[in-house]
Amino acid sequence: MEQGNNTQISEFLLLGFSDEPELQTFVFMLFLSMYLVTVIGNLLIVLATITDSHLHTPMYFFLSNLSFCDIFFISITVPKMLLNIQTQSKTISYVGCLTQMYFFLLFVGMDDFLLAVMAYDRFVAICYPLHYTVIMNPRLCILLVLMCWIMSILHSLLQSLMILRLSFCSPFELPNFFCEINQIIHLACSETFLNDIVMYFAIVLLCGGPLAGVIFSYSKIVSTVCAISSTQGKSKAFSTCASHLSAVSLFYCTSLGVYLTSTILHNARSSAPASVLYTVVTPMLNPFIYSLRNKDIKMALRRFFEYEAMKK
Repeated sequence: MEQGNNTQISEFLLLGFSDEPELQTFVFMLFLSMYLVTVIGNLLIVLATITDSHLHTPMYFFLSNLSFCDIFFISITVPKMLLNIQTQSKTISYVGCLTQMYFFLLFVGMDDFLLAVMAYDRFVAICYPLHYTVIMNPRLCILLVLMCWIMSILHSLLQSLMILRLSFCSPFELPNFFCEINQIIHLACSETFLNDIVMYFAIVLLCGGPLAGVIFSYSKIVSTVCAISSTQGKSKAFSTCASHLSAVSLFYCTSLGVYLTSTILHNARSSAPASVLYTVVTPMLNPFIYSLRNKDIKMALRRFFEYEAMKK
């Protein structure tokens, strides 16, 4: 990497999408709309699963945790970008950048692990239906979510501590609208070999592991469903997995697409629009994926709003 002046860093510049003033208003309104839709949609799912006793099942317990994480996932990056557009500033403090990176990695990890846990839940429900309530008991469900939090926190903490050992060269410009770990490492003047090793090892372990679990779960589900004799039974079994499978495909395809695109094109600036897919679009679409074809969620929300209307 070409080295600049090695100075004490106090802030980074988030280059974002475009410097053209006429596009700033459009970008602001677009991302504000997407942010509000995401927060409201996921919040409604959380409220529905908490307030409706019919949804107090393992599947909806994991779904409410996923929606909760998605609210914070998008809130880590988009509000700061909207503030920068409004104030016509591109700066983020060094501490603020590391904090944003820490929580971004935390909630990306949570999404990754929760999707794998939800795949396991569907595997047990379809392959061992008679033992489902015994296996997926409340204690195990809480333990699985707690393990997701612990692994995500430890991973985020490790990556953040690895960044603290680096010194940086000017200009301190990040070609994105948030502090992405790979781009931060590329700004360093000091040796980054250990950081790269830790980062790629974590990607293989923490992404490959859950993905392998998802693939294993669905391979067993498919073999079990294919053994069902009735067409109606097959359709019902697949319909219970359709929403989750859509969410998994969206999460992994957008995440892998972003990194493959930036690697092939070797254009860091192009990563900003691509990053929108998994940082904004995925959390925004999850409520629609899980609610549009889900009668339980629709009924729970209807009962919730009817109850609120009656109180008035």
